[in-house]
Amino acid sequence: MVKIRLRRVGSKKKPSYRVVVADARAPRDGAFISIIGHYNPLTDPETVVIDEEKALNWLRQGAQPTATAARLLAKAGIIEEPEARKEKIKAGVAAGPKARKKKAKAGIVEEPEISEEQTETIKEKT
Repeated sequence: MVKIRLRRVGSKKKPSYRVVVADARAPRDGAFISIIGHYNPLTDPETVVIDEEKALNWLRQGAQPTATAARLLAKAGIIEEPEARKEKIKAGVAAGPKARKKKAKAGIVEEPEISEEQTETIKEKT
């Protein structure tokens, strides 16, 4: 299966990506078939440049975009925004691909609330 996905380029802590067509079995930064654009998330607003003709050609041939690539293709106006993403936006769900978990602060421990029955049992045992 052929996928349209991102290939990371750029230096450490300064990512930029190429939008490439690659075999699904190839590693993220490995062999690819064609470069169809590039994406720079560090600019404000983020830069998305995709060759529409090449992208449509690969989509017609059956290439499947990944979730991030589909978002970028929609942003460039090449494809329509995926339905699942539209529903998330309407519901107000975070736009990021993964929900961020809050890290517990070290050293601060909350004591669990003890019911009256539990306190009575503790008193009886002592």
